Amino acid sequence: MIFTAFSDGLLAMGAREVRCALGQAGVIPASLKREGDGATPLGVWPIRRVLYRADRGGPPATRLPLQEIREHDGWCDAPTDPAYNRPVTLPYPASAETLWREDELYDICVVLGHNDDPPVPDLGSAIFLHCAKPGYPPTQGCVALARQDLEGLLAMAEPGDALMVVQR
Repeated sequence: MIFTAFSDGLLAMGAREVRCALGQAGVIPASLKREGDGATPLGVWPIRRVLYRADRGGPPATRLPLQEIREHDGWCDAPTDPAYNRPVTLPYPASAETLWREDELYDICVVLGHNDDPPVPDLGSAIFLHCAKPGYPPTQGCVALARQDLEGLLAMAEPGDALMVVQR
């Protein structure tokens, strides 16, 4: 199945559409995506695996691969580092995003296959599908859903599914 996120802030899950948040700089072609630009890349992104905080609700019901987030888990966002757009252990000598967050954004975090096979320096990292903040403010380039909608998507998802981001 392909789940579709539209540039107008809706995401299709089968016949149902739910609200989503996208990058603060809108959506752009993946070829123009740059590290830190705040844009969500257009394209079809395979769903790789689901990361979750076990201390905040346990694993979501899904047939996708699951991995528990630990306190020292991070994601390298330094374009010149060999671990760029890959998970790392914190502290890390290069710039890296913390996955164990105080807010609830990464309580469930879906790793998408954007710029990962292999990563190209500066074409964007850490493009996730994750929990939205209340009110759906823009993301740094990810796609974000209300937790219940994200759990609903994951219950429907199977290995081989993808998230497509399109202009509408």
